[in-house]
Amino acid sequence: MGKRLSKIYTRTGDDGTTGLGDGTRVAKDSLRVDAFGTVDEANSAIGAVLAATSVPQAIRDTLTEVQHDLFELGGELCIPGHEAVSEAFVDRLETELDDLNQDLPALKEFILPGGGEAAAACHLARTIVRRAERVTITLADTDTVRPEVLKYLNRLSDLLFVIARVLARVENGEEVLWNRER
Repeated sequence: MGKRLSKIYTRTGDDGTTGLGDGTRVAKDSLRVDAFGTVDEANSAIGAVLAATSVPQAIRDTLTEVQHDLFELGGELCIPGHEAVSEAFVDRLETELDDLNQDLPALKEFILPGGGEAAAACHLARTIVRRAERVTITLADTDTVRPEVLKYLNRLSDLLFVIARVLARVENGEEVLWNRER
């Protein structure tokens, strides 16, 4: 690893700009900063899922690996031209998805976000990942974003949905289903 921060504040952002990983300064509200900032927010939300004691070790391991992936993905978005996310990242998520989903019942109703502390936090992380995906798609309209990044975010939101379903069963025994005629 290159530079380490010895001082947290630099005052260089007081003018509303921030430095990208390549040294370029951009507005803090630029699409690129919004994209990697939302990925960072998603990573933090996954940390909140991991803070729950009810998360089984296998899911804990998967989500910890995802946090490392998101750090690399955020780095790719922060450094124009940098490549960090590979198709292997997407393949790993698909394998995890298939493994976790095979034991779940088929969906017949909509699921409400909830079902327990970790399940609810996982649903929140899922929605943040969806927002990161939308912002990154918007960024891709005007700047280069590799397809692997978009695929990863799309698959990750699917994985978090399935993990939330699993966690609801672990914590509450069942999911909270939408039922307008309750």
